Amino acid sequence: MLIKTTLQKTLPIPFPAEQVFLFGSSGKIAVYCAGKGPPVLLVHTVNAAASAAEVRPLFEELQENHTVYAFDLPGYGLSDRQAIEYTIRIMTDSVKLVAKWAQARHPNEKILGFGVSLSCEFIARCALEDISLFKALTLISPTGFRGLKPYRGETESSRYMPWLDKILRGPGWGGFLFRKLTTPKVIRYFLQRTWGSKDIDEKLWKYDILTTRVPNAEYAALSFLSGALFSADIHSVYEQLELPVLVIHGTKGDFTDYRGIGIVENKTNWSFKIIEGGALLYFEKPIEFFEIINDWLDNSVKLVR
Repeated sequence: MLIKTTLQKTLPIPFPAEQVFLFGSSGKIAVYCAGKGPPVLLVHTVNAAASAAEVRPLFEELQENHTVYAFDLPGYGLSDRQAIEYTIRIMTDSVKLVAKWAQARHPNEKILGFGVSLSCEFIARCALEDISLFKALTLISPTGFRGLKPYRGETESSRYMPWLDKILRGPGWGGFLFRKLTTPKVIRYFLQRTWGSKDIDEKLWKYDILTTRVPNAEYAALSFLSGALFSADIHSVYEQLELPVLVIHGTKGDFTDYRGIGIVENKTNWSFKIIEGGALLYFEKPIEFFEIINDWLDNSVKLVR
């Protein structure tokens, strides 16, 4: 199939939903909502082609019994894409902004939060900073557990590599590198590594191509590549969480190293489930995935306020 790769002046919404724009320090944030019931917030991961389209199956399934909110992180999707260096604080504050707005629509209710991969670090930090926001967290293929290296640096410190950032942002390099990393063929390659197989979601692949063609799409991606969005204190964040946390991860692809999970596996508020599949398990194994979610909600979260 031939996919045009010219710059996109407009981008379609990632799935049918009410669309709202909020405004924060990083500009306009695109929020999507649908359904009726207790509030749920979904936060997509971060990569070169990220957007709320990555959480589409979650958004569609959970709205049957919940009011579901998803949004495009700053620098992605239909949110503003400023030519700036994106930071952990910018991303965490965007989660907080949307969570507070959503909670205001559901008086006296806390939110069930879902993070995917790197966004698990942002939503966990947000939950720690404001304990009034979240009822429980589901962390899908979370970062921060790879290997055995401890990450207990100074508060909000990152794993930023200045030397790499200098190279990435050198004259002409950023845009050139981003274009090379986001050709249709390369996007398919990275999705296959995420899935751990060639059986990727074709609809997501097509949207990924479109979202990388929006002007200034490279800036958030360059911050991701330089390590500026990875928390050097994430173990301290995870260890301090007191609300119920469910970790779900797969066995295939690039996101299978969870040796560091020992820092929290003995904490009674943390639960762990493994599904045979890649990182975005709700695409691959929706029945098994949502059975785990529903069982956890019924047995670990139902009485939490």
